Amino acid sequence: MENQNALEILKSAILMEVRGRAFYKSVVDQTANEDIKNIFTIMADEEKLHADFLSKQYSSIKQTGSPAQHVLPDTSAENVVSLILSPEIKNQISGAGYEAAAISASIDMENKAVEIYTDFAEKAEDNEIKALFIWLANWEKGHVKLLGELDKELREKIWYDNSFWPF
Repeated sequence: MENQNALEILKSAILMEVRGRAFYKSVVDQTANEDIKNIFTIMADEEKLHADFLSKQYSSIKQTGSPAQHVLPDTSAENVVSLILSPEIKNQISGAGYEAAAISASIDMENKAVEIYTDFAEKAEDNEIKALFIWLANWEKGHVKLLGELDKELREKIWYDNSFWPF
């Protein structure tokens, strides 16, 4: 029974990643700034990587009853972090513009994934499946942290630009 629940959660997770990719690709189509297009292209590519990884986990659980090894290829996350958090990019994103709204929506999507994975990990009785979902929750928490840092800096930029500082 637990494997069936894991499979259902994985199907939902795959769908979340596919939808996330579609969202990021729409941001790419909507913005004219090449650096920002690059950021969201990287995010879309990561969502595809995630969906593929989750599909392999689904197949493994369906065929063997156990998840596959939790190894995801390193997609140069440090490059993504340095690109996204570069001063040039932060200056190009208007804190109240479309791209900032996309970042905020992305945080919500990633938080939802953390919530789903954490909830299932807490309910899982099989240690391998529990470990898989804990690992997945932590993976998504990294995205939330990254996007949250960018959102915080954009918010502070708005406050500074509009003299909203209380001191």
